[in-house]
Amino acid sequence: MAGSSGRTLRIALAQINTVTGDIDSNAKKVVQTLEHAAAAGADLVVFPELTLTGYPPRDLLDLPAFVDRNMQALAEVALQAKDVAAIVGHVEPTHASEGKALYNSASLIHQGVATAVCRKALLPTYDVFDEARHFQPGTLHAPHRFREWPIGVSICEDLWNDALYHSRRLYDVDPIERQVASGAELLINISAAPFRAGRRSFKSDMFAATARRHERPLVTVNLVGGNDSLIFDGGSSAFDAAGNLVHQAPFFDESFTVIDAAHLPPRTGLPEENIGDVHRALVLGIRDYMRKCGFSRAVVGLSGGIDSAVTCALAVDALGPGSVMGVTMPSEVSSRGSVDDSAELARRLDIDFVKIPIRRVVDSFGAALAPVLGEGDLGVASENIQARTRGNLLMAISNRTGALLLSTGNKSEIAVGYCTLYGDMAGGLAVLSDVPKTMVYDLARHINRHREVIPQVILDKEPSAELRPGQRDTDSLPPYDILDPIIRMHVEQHLPARDIIAQGYDAETVQRVVRMITRAEYKRRQMAPGLRVTSKAFGEGWRMPIAVGKMVL
Repeated sequence: MAGSSGRTLRIALAQINTVTGDIDSNAKKVVQTLEHAAAAGADLVVFPELTLTGYPPRDLLDLPAFVDRNMQALAEVALQAKDVAAIVGHVEPTHASEGKALYNSASLIHQGVATAVCRKALLPTYDVFDEARHFQPGTLHAPHRFREWPIGVSICEDLWNDALYHSRRLYDVDPIERQVASGAELLINISAAPFRAGRRSFKSDMFAATARRHERPLVTVNLVGGNDSLIFDGGSSAFDAAGNLVHQAPFFDESFTVIDAAHLPPRTGLPEENIGDVHRALVLGIRDYMRKCGFSRAVVGLSGGIDSAVTCALAVDALGPGSVMGVTMPSEVSSRGSVDDSAELARRLDIDFVKIPIRRVVDSFGAALAPVLGEGDLGVASENIQARTRGNLLMAISNRTGALLLSTGNKSEIAVGYCTLYGDMAGGLAVLSDVPKTMVYDLARHINRHREVIPQVILDKEPSAELRPGQRDTDSLPPYDILDPIIRMHVEQHLPARDIIAQGYDAETVQRVVRMITRAEYKRRQMAPGLRVTSKAFGEGWRMPIAVGKMVL
């Protein structure tokens, strides 16, 4: 990137995978990257948002010792920045008597000194974000001079409020505009922006428009990795002053690249986004959740259906076949196909596989309940006893072996409550909880793109919970090609029933689905953490009350 003096500035984009809360390991990774950058001849290394604490640190920020250790680590890292400078994200005490106690900050470290160059001004509180809970908005917009370059450093959301690109602005200030007005000649944004299917082009177009409007080069460095429910896809990038994409880092992987835009031709465009990105996001989410929580093995209940098959295949991709166990638990109403198809899937995935019949266990529940509920079929209660028996057995295996139980319910089922608390909802991670049923089939076809990993018979069979003879999902639910769009419009787009009906959907069906979504909130509140891949996932970004009475929906 050539300045007025003709000098260049070699910038290293350090797209790293941090561990939330593990300040020591994050600091170690920063130091190792600095050594690598110095050997590569970089002048400046740029790291993601909240590099030292990991993102999001949530209520760890309430712990004074955590904040203090973060500041100590910043000073320790700065001592290692002798031959190369860096922009490092961290938490900074405000030392003010009023307002929140902390800033979300980025410091320039160089030659043993750390200087705060940016404090995040725009603090998101929508969806999964709640930064105003802990942070005070920053007010520093002036550029910082480094190697004769006035650099405007911003943090994530600060770049997302361009008045010319958004139809509805969330904030009354544009930090980037202020930095340029104050003389910034180079814009650098560090971020922790979670993955969301279908948003790649929007982000790139917005960044390009910002660079073009201000006629300034723009460098963005985004976090990569999974932290609880959130998956960060990386994709760090650089744009020249005309808004041309000159560098694109990989998605879903750590990367390190030294760029000099004066010698890099514009790229032809972004990699195409498709269902493969959701696959890579879920694999990364499983792997990092397991690794960062200290698990090395997973167990999956295999029903012979599409959801458990896709969950198991994703687990194998994330952990390897030697770290996954499949368990089939037939009851008296299970079809022979459910067992045989599960066994064939396990054979193709090359995983450990066990069969545990549950008829005697279920019968013992019936005998124990007979004095209270009477003899014979108990209806839905009998169906749920089967599901909870399976949940109990799987959790026993998990407890004994130390393997994490992956629950297999998809977003469509969870949305309308077509799932059993403490049964198929049991587990430590709900892998498909943000994946609609129709997308589950897309994932299965993607998994099978090179060879038939998931037996075709599993994709072809009609979905069924198999908790009573002849049961089919459509006995209780609309077909998924109708159900999924209704859920998407109501949950992700926040449309009321009347607006969905106006688009041509059957009024009775829409009203019934919306009522089911509302009534199932108590179940979702108790489910395992899920991996977010859409614009609105159930979990921390979905904050609906349980006791709502009669609502107008």
